[in-house]
Amino acid sequence: MQTLTSYVQDRWIAGQGAAVPLYNATTEQPLAETRAGGIDFAAVLKHARDVGGPALRALSFGERAALLMALSKAIHAAREELIELSVQNAGTTRSDAKFDIDGAIGTLAAYAGFGSALGSRRFLVDGAGVQLGRTARFWGEHVLVPRLGAAVHVNAFNFPAWNMMEKAACALLAGAPVIEKPGTPTALVAWRVAELVVQSGVLPAGAYQFVAGSVGDLLDHMGPQDSLAFTGSSATAAKLRGHANLVRQNVRINLEADSLNCAILGSDVDSSADVYGTFLSNVALDITQKTGQKCTAVRRIFVPKDRVGDVRADLAAALSKLKVGDPAESDTRMGPLASASQLRDVRAGIDRLAAHAEVACGGSKPIREKGYFVAPTLLVARDGRDAAFHAEEVFGPCATILPYDGEPATACELAALGGGGLVASLYSNDAATIEQVVLGLAPWHGRVWVGSDKLADQGLPPGMVLPASIHGGPGRAGGGEELGGLRGLAFYLQRTAVQGFKGYVESSFGCAPGA
Repeated sequence: MQTLTSYVQDRWIAGQGAAVPLYNATTEQPLAETRAGGIDFAAVLKHARDVGGPALRALSFGERAALLMALSKAIHAAREELIELSVQNAGTTRSDAKFDIDGAIGTLAAYAGFGSALGSRRFLVDGAGVQLGRTARFWGEHVLVPRLGAAVHVNAFNFPAWNMMEKAACALLAGAPVIEKPGTPTALVAWRVAELVVQSGVLPAGAYQFVAGSVGDLLDHMGPQDSLAFTGSSATAAKLRGHANLVRQNVRINLEADSLNCAILGSDVDSSADVYGTFLSNVALDITQKTGQKCTAVRRIFVPKDRVGDVRADLAAALSKLKVGDPAESDTRMGPLASASQLRDVRAGIDRLAAHAEVACGGSKPIREKGYFVAPTLLVARDGRDAAFHAEEVFGPCATILPYDGEPATACELAALGGGGLVASLYSNDAATIEQVVLGLAPWHGRVWVGSDKLADQGLPPGMVLPASIHGGPGRAGGGEELGGLRGLAFYLQRTAVQGFKGYVESSFGCAPGA
């Protein structure tokens, strides 16, 4: 059995204390174990601040971008190995494993491109300069400069490669050393990626550290120049937000939590429209991809009342014909959930929602003797306003059709009952409907995806997180914001106003060619 070690203070160390096992999600056989104790987290943070930070900040954005591209290539070289580990440990099909691994590789490459365009600069200019006094002699510029602390990343189990590398890409390009903690159930994939990062020799000492297991008292030692980015449950996010030391030190926190993402079928779309096929395809994909364990997966499907029967039949038919089973078999389209605790939670969640709905397909009953399997499940709510469907996220292959009256304003109102989401998708060919719904959804969502006949078979599906667009959302989604091109660096940079004589301030800190 593989023992997952931690890479701290530029060396690999084995943890101490009780072992936490990791399992093959299909066979339930143990694969690896982690041990959380024995790490001096105050020293880990100090090493990042004192060694990794200065080394990264000595480089320009262009030089740091070159490091990211080298990391992308190093991980890509082990792509097939990582896919196989994901199939075993996370229970993903090859297609779903590629989604995670290629997401990590592609995001690193994308941020390498963003950074290379900045060239030799070591700070960013934030907007145009402004006259501050009676004449332009008194002038102001805003700049974004690297902070002096460490970036602690607590990552989710569902995307062990992508979630770690998308956070690391932004932080490293911004000049912040990273301390990565993966979700334990699928940490075997994250640990192997960490090995590849270290073996590449690309990053300077202290720039990358990896903790396999609990972070212990690490948060107690964080300071005002440090930052914490978390992806996971809203319950854990709430605890982090209220952590005494983080509050006392005003540590920057970025949270991505639960999200009752929605898909809205416009009343103008009938079954003959190209976008109706796109709607069915995207919703079915969101329910089954990564076995529904995606923070961007659709949970609520808003359908005009007079279309519910057709949509129910079409989606149930698509989901029922998918093969669920061993993800190592080429014809399997959905594998198991990632862990036994996930299986318990998902089955219990389906039962709670089913008490308020009709089961169109699937359900919570076991479908195999071994492994963490559940069938893709489609529910049809008796009442689209029932609070149960707007309060709980079942983090698995489960979504609910919620009838509405077909009015754009009603769809926006119902979507807002979810309390804030990462992404909402709209399927419509009517320009007036699109404008009204987008503006109605935007205050409650980090991203609004619009499908139409003109986009059919051209755009990537709404569940895809792209490095050039914002990822995050308000309210129950955590209130955080990641990626978005260079916007993703802002979390790790300090915005400062520089004020003084225009001749000095503008020439040194204003916009220059290529800035």
